[in-house]
Amino acid sequence: MRKLLFLVLAVTLLAGCQTDSRRQALATSASAVELRSYQSRAFDTLDRDLVLRNVIATLQDLSFVVDNANATLGSVSATKLDGYALRMTVTLRPRGTTQILVRASGQYNLTPVEDPLPYQQFFNALEQAMFLTAHEVE
Repeated sequence: MRKLLFLVLAVTLLAGCQTDSRRQALATSASAVELRSYQSRAFDTLDRDLVLRNVIATLQDLSFVVDNANATLGSVSATKLDGYALRMTVTLRPRGTTQILVRASGQYNLTPVEDPLPYQQFFNALEQAMFLTAHEVE
């Protein structure tokens, strides 16, 4: 009887843990999708060099110091020291046959940035730069 009670209790506890882990996994994937939506924008161009130059200029306009830029890989890493270290890594990749996807990933020290504000500021400035470049406005 004691073994049966222990078995029932163990199964109940494990079932409870499984339910919590499922909820946690669903919550994590939902928040990951939301975060990815803050971090990504698609631009209607296939000129990767143009987008890369605009990414670098935008980061510099936002007071970032470019640490590394690699045209072959389509990536830029930059740091902004504004009370704390914000490191932004931006990658470019083709999306379909007519677009380039720009994805930014930020970290405060070693903590990932989940607040949408830094991403919104970056993409608003990048969208303006891309618009001005497309219309040859300086």
